[in-house]
Parts: sequence; structure tokens; C-alpha cells
Amino acid sequence: MNIRSLTRGDGVVIGAAVLLFIASFLATFGGDGDDIPNAWDNLGLLMSMYIAGIAGAALIVVARALPQPPKVVGLDLGQLGVALTIFAAWTSFWSIIDPLGAFDDLFSGLGGEEPETGAGLILGLIAALLLAAAAVATPLVPALKGALLPAPRPAAPQPYGAQPPAGYGYPGAQQASFGGQPQQPFPGQPQPGQPQPGQPAAAPAGDFSPFWFAVPVPRPLFPEDGSPTPIAELAPGTWYLAVEQRGPALVAQTQDGRRGVLQDTSGIQRG
Repeated sequence: MNIRSLTRGDGVVIGAAVLLFIASFLATFGGDGDDIPNAWDNLGLLMSMYIAGIAGAALIVVARALPQPPKVVGLDLGQLGVALTIFAAWTSFWSIIDPLGAFDDLFSGLGGEEPETGAGLILGLIAALLLAAAAVATPLVPALKGALLPAPRPAAPQPYGAQPPAGYGYPGAQQASFGGQPQQPFPGQPQPGQPQPGQPAAAPAGDFSPFWFAVPVPRPLFPEDGSPTPIAELAPGTWYLAVEQRGPALVAQTQDGRRGVLQDTSGIQRG
């Protein structure tokens, strides 16, 4: 899971789910005393409003963090989560209109007296509406698509294919003698950095220099052979190495070594 792929809209979803969880412990009706019920005193209200909303938020966050979220009954986890948040908001709306519907047995002896709506239902309604609105609007509003966590600055990248700095144990490094002086090569031994006999000279570097970049939104990475089926999806908040440029497109390399063509390079952040 990659939490850096979460968006600002996902942050609103998480915050609304926390408010919904807190509201479940508050009194459903106004009044004083220990006999005032909350959502945990009625399983139907608890499951249809509070648990449904929290579960929907969890599915949305998990679907965003997974590179390839699984499907349930043909729906992505994110789509199923959005449906649950809308159901929770609908339930909270009708619970405000008819708050006694779920507690008829508990208040049957009140003689027709209708208690006031408590903080649990009011805060629950606000949290459920905010949760559903954020879940629906995140894919549509550009401001909510931005990364929730800023991408870390990468270390200065070395050119693609470059060798590590010269030193003990690296190719081309001078071997130190016991006296601390560099050991001279034997006669006929190639000097470090000189081409071996029969080895072609290195080609001059082109104008393109590899660089690190991050994408603002998830974008597909296509095979280099031009196949239309993506081989990976680049996630916001993760740095990738651009190793070649092909017109407006970039050849990118993922952390696991896969290479492909990023066709949409608009708005990328260079490291």
C-alpha cells in the first residue's frame, strides 16, 4: 500500500469518518440522565448509518492506496465505498426527519411526548453528508485530486547507467598498497578509464539527461512496443526515473525495474 497516493479528498473522507465514529457515542436525543440512548443502543441505526459510512470510507482509502484494488461483485472497492457513503447519508437524513422510528419500543411509555434531537444525530448527519460529498466529488474536483502528503525530495540522481564513485572495490579504482601509496599498474595493464583492446569507445551522451519526476494524478504506463494495455500505473507521491524522451512522451522506470512509456506528461513535478 502507498499512502502517498492518497488525495486531499481522501483526507476529507477520513476526517468525516472520524466525526461519524465520534457521533455514534453521543446521545441520540436531548435530555439528561443515563437512560438517553445513543446509536449503539439500536443495531439497525448503528449498522445502516454509522458503520456503513465508516466502512465506505475505509474501502475508498484502501482502493486508493492499493496499486490494483480487487473487485467485489463486479465493482471496484472505491465504487462500493462511495455507494456505502451515499447510503449512510440517506439513512442519516431520514433519521433526522423521524428520530423516534428506531426507538419506538424505548419511548412507547412517554405518552406521546417527543424528545429533542440529540447531538449524536445532528453531528452524524453533518459527518455523513460531508463524507458522501467528498467521496463523490474527489474524482471530479481538481482541488481534491491533489496529493494529501507532499512528495519527498529525492537525492540528486546519477545519470542512467553511470558507475558509482571511484573508490575501493569499484571498477577503475586504484588499489592502495600497504604503504598507503597507489599501486602502479603492471606493464601492459590498461590504465583505469582507458578502453580495453577491442572494446568500442563510448558513444557521446545525448542532450537528454535522466531525471526524477512525480505525477500529479494516477497515470498509466504503456509498454515500449506500443501495446495499448498498461503495464503499470504511476501513483502521485512516488518518484520515478525518466530514462529517455520520445517526443512529448517519456520512457519511465518504476521501482521494481519495469520500463514503459508515459504518454501524458502534463503537470509532472521534476525532482
